[in-house]
Amino acid sequence: MITALLIKLTVITAAITGIADAAGLQITENASPVVWVKSIYVDHDSVIFTNGTGPDGRPVPSGKLVFGRRHNNISFVISCPDSGMVSFRLENFDNEWTRWQKTETRDYTNLPPGRYSLTVRWKHPGSGPVESIPVNFRILPAWYFSFPAIVCYVLAFFLLLWVLYEQLKYRFARTQYMLEQIINTRTEELIIEKEKTENLLQNVLPKNTADELMAKGKVAKTKYNFVTVLFSDIQGFTKIAEETNPEILIDELDKFFFHFDSVVEKYGIEKIKTIGDAYMCAGGIPEKNRTNPVEVTLAALEMQEYMNNLKATAEIEGMKFWDIRIGIHTGTVIAGVVGQKKLSYDIWGDTVNTASRMESSGEPGKINISGTTHEFVRDFFICKYRGKMPVKYKGEIDMYFVEGIADDLKDENNRPNRKFITRMKKLKLLDIEEAVLKYFDDEAPPNLYFHNSTQVRSLCNQVDLLANAEKTDEEQYVPLKLAAIFLYAGYIINYDSPAAASCSLMEEMLSAYGIISEDASSAAKLINNSFGNIIESDCDKILHDAKYDYLGRVDYIRMTDRLFREESEYGKVESRDKWISAQRSLLADHDFLTQTALLLRSVSPAEQALLLQEYGKEMK
Repeated sequence: MITALLIKLTVITAAITGIADAAGLQITENASPVVWVKSIYVDHDSVIFTNGTGPDGRPVPSGKLVFGRRHNNISFVISCPDSGMVSFRLENFDNEWTRWQKTETRDYTNLPPGRYSLTVRWKHPGSGPVESIPVNFRILPAWYFSFPAIVCYVLAFFLLLWVLYEQLKYRFARTQYMLEQIINTRTEELIIEKEKTENLLQNVLPKNTADELMAKGKVAKTKYNFVTVLFSDIQGFTKIAEETNPEILIDELDKFFFHFDSVVEKYGIEKIKTIGDAYMCAGGIPEKNRTNPVEVTLAALEMQEYMNNLKATAEIEGMKFWDIRIGIHTGTVIAGVVGQKKLSYDIWGDTVNTASRMESSGEPGKINISGTTHEFVRDFFICKYRGKMPVKYKGEIDMYFVEGIADDLKDENNRPNRKFITRMKKLKLLDIEEAVLKYFDDEAPPNLYFHNSTQVRSLCNQVDLLANAEKTDEEQYVPLKLAAIFLYAGYIINYDSPAAASCSLMEEMLSAYGIISEDASSAAKLINNSFGNIIESDCDKILHDAKYDYLGRVDYIRMTDRLFREESEYGKVESRDKWISAQRSLLADHDFLTQTALLLRSVSPAEQALLLQEYGKEMK
């Protein structure tokens, strides 16, 4: 009944787990006086009685007292002899014992949560103090100060921190995303504007020149030794301008020049400028090439044909027609950009002046070329010699009228046929060979002792020699020469897979050389056959003999020593003896496949084997 009453009074947190650790001291066998706590009042209402005794007759604790935080007004009633005095001490609350007094009750109000232990002392005059057994009890803290609550607070705190962190991270990410979107939008706008500017600049200047101008802010003047300049103008333009409505005049000129622009772009020629009715362009700039005289002459023929067609239509309709004069000369020029605000790409030099004189010395509807240009195009076109013509400030100069493409080089539409294109490709091969040799000089590592630019030149020269001697067809010669040019280029990129690297580089480089790119697949097959020692055609035989030409030369030992050093540094040599043995096998098994290569052999395989044996001894 007492326990039930306590639970009701303490509501949530007060729990009595046992009867109080009531303690007391009974009279011992010597009849000494004793003292103990006999009852406890909670909030001056509920009462708890102690009971239970030990072997010596003293009351002993039979459990622990636990009170809720609201039931923290506690009174203790003790039992002791009537005579004597008592003193109390509540551990964790009283700093020291109370003074001695004659009382049987001790009250404590508003005890804070915690664990306590009450001890009572009793003394009789003439005797020492006697202590009771401590009464232990506990006052629970409020539920929101309990350990589980504190754990929850800590968890809630960290959860709140995590939520705040995630919120901040989300806001930061959202802000960053928005900024990135703004930056991306602005970047796209800048890129678009940059592309517009670059396109506009490239329409005014050559691409390389425009790139140099954007990178450095200025363009260096460049000298070109082999450039073909074309001048054209309208015959009697001054009189036409006087008699024609200005708007119609400008529209007609714009139509002519628009067509001329498409023609020069088709042949990779650089438009320089227009001055009134004059149109000026040049081949061989800014990219140097050997085909520019032919390409400029082809462009001139197309311009002439276009104007002749307009003339024929005008005659049928009874309208006035415009006639054109074209002059061409080949030589050296200086090219560069002039101006600071309104930039202009221009060329200077005696070649420009001479080309202008070729135009002014020509005839309406005719293409007038100098003797210099004729030397480069005579194998492609029909040219009529005009003789030595006087030119202002130049004296007399040989001049020719170009009347069309050579009969065996044109098709039924008076366009270049397959044979013409093949001859053009042979000229382009010289440019490609020069570009690859420059690539070797610029990019090849120094430990390519054998597969270097010197060996590429030797290989190309040997292919030319064998192809001419074996009377190789011109169309077959083009991919053969391409294969020879690019055969060793792959060693620069990937020494372990040179064939694939060579083919890849060839395809990339040929994209800038127009019509010759169609031969890349045939050349790639020859390269792969060469590395696989596969012989399927006469071209395979020629490339094979050119590749192994050094086996029959007097400098074989010097060349094989370079090959040994190169392969050693690239980890292709297991041991010196194995490498020598492999070279002996190569000499024994190898034989030239073309009759010309057999005739050109300087040293027999047996002699080379002896030299190789001596070389092996020297290496040891």
